[in-house]
Amino acid sequence: MASLTSEFLNFIVFRYLSESGFTHAAFTFGYEAGINRSAIDGHLVPPGALVQFVQKGIQYLELESNLGNDDTDMNEDFKLLEPLDLITKDVDELRKIIKEKKEKVQKGKVNADHKREPTRNSEMEKQQKDRERSDVMVLEGHTSEVFACAWSPEGSLLASGSGDATARIWTIGDGPCNSTIPNVLVLNHLESQATEENKDVTSLDWNREGTLLATGSYDGQARIWKRSGELVSTLDKHKGPIISLKWNEKGDYLLSGSIDTTAVVWNVKSGESKQQFDFHSGPLLDVSWRNNDSFATSSADNMIYVCKVGENKPVKKFSGHQDEINAIKWDPSGSLLASCSDDTTVKLWSMKQNVCLHDFREHSKEVHTVKWSPAGAGTSDRNQQLLLASASFDCTVKLWDVELGRLLQSLSGHRESVYSIAFSPNGEYMASGSLDKCMNIWSIKEAKIVRTYNGDGAIFEVCWNKQGSKVAACFANKKVCVFDMRL
Repeated sequence: MASLTSEFLNFIVFRYLSESGFTHAAFTFGYEAGINRSAIDGHLVPPGALVQFVQKGIQYLELESNLGNDDTDMNEDFKLLEPLDLITKDVDELRKIIKEKKEKVQKGKVNADHKREPTRNSEMEKQQKDRERSDVMVLEGHTSEVFACAWSPEGSLLASGSGDATARIWTIGDGPCNSTIPNVLVLNHLESQATEENKDVTSLDWNREGTLLATGSYDGQARIWKRSGELVSTLDKHKGPIISLKWNEKGDYLLSGSIDTTAVVWNVKSGESKQQFDFHSGPLLDVSWRNNDSFATSSADNMIYVCKVGENKPVKKFSGHQDEINAIKWDPSGSLLASCSDDTTVKLWSMKQNVCLHDFREHSKEVHTVKWSPAGAGTSDRNQQLLLASASFDCTVKLWDVELGRLLQSLSGHRESVYSIAFSPNGEYMASGSLDKCMNIWSIKEAKIVRTYNGDGAIFEVCWNKQGSKVAACFANKKVCVFDMRL
């Protein structure tokens, strides 16, 4: 069928892998197929597109046999259909579309598509309402999905990273969201137009002072930028896309983890590699500093290694997960390490023992990320209870009592996979972002949703500013939204 291009087929296969929880298979397929360069508007493709396409194969055979009954050219008929029509419409609806479009051709109205106009109008109306909401600021400028966002430590600068080969630094005022127009700096990752492939900005992180921003890219390079937008250095040693990038507390080292199976510690002052760690047999999926010179790495090889700068072997290794380990995070004191995996479990590890301290098995699907509450030892709220949160493809966020090793709450409010979670700075609230296009704000004490925002694209990351007054979310629809929690 002329309407079904290889680009569209690649896209729905990529979407199927993502929706089915095969996150890293989707990442690899998307990288090889060049999904990041696709012109297809992903948030218009319905969930389950590939399955629907396969299920309707027999119906299309019926359609082909009937379309030719009036001596028409079937290929010409199919050219009148869009790829999304073939997935979302049944046979009778497809016949009707073809008939209507033929009539429009005959009347010289080929470009008129009254079926789609209401949808476009409603989308425009929704966007206008978003702009008019006093508690929402919509940041537009990216030309592809926005994968990452992070507030600077002092709270007025918001960084975003996108598949359009740019990061952006937005200056957000202290007033209501729509009171000022934010200034924006564009950090271009293209040295020239001839090298525009595989420059997606996959990760970013501010140093503790908020003076430097680090970005990681599909091209395997890490870059360090001043808050003014000036490029300080380009760090080039990885042989594959960078997946995770973190500053240490002191700010003298930057840690990167890559699909090339290695982690690199960079000397920020010299811009050179301090040490490369090559212990894993599969792509690195996350890194997390324990203190200023030791850190943990997790991989698709189901292993976790604890490493130290200057040591040529891991100082500790943890095994127990049965599938890819998607995320790891040390608690504020650096004594406990949390991990989550495609094996549906969340595990807690201690440097004092080789087996996991707790093994949480209450999730029913892959667990994508984990976050610690800002409480307990190592924080300003030492007397508050330390909690661990996990987000899963089973559409839930779960809160864990790490001292007793038990489930405290299961937060059910999303309809699709939850990709990102973030505790508010005071630990009283949590933001969650999902493929269902919704961001929810939860009261930790009451275990219920207190605020919600419905967007028009999947949400890849959410984050709070230092004051806890604003929450940012980055979307697959090329936008970044900032929500004022004071209104």
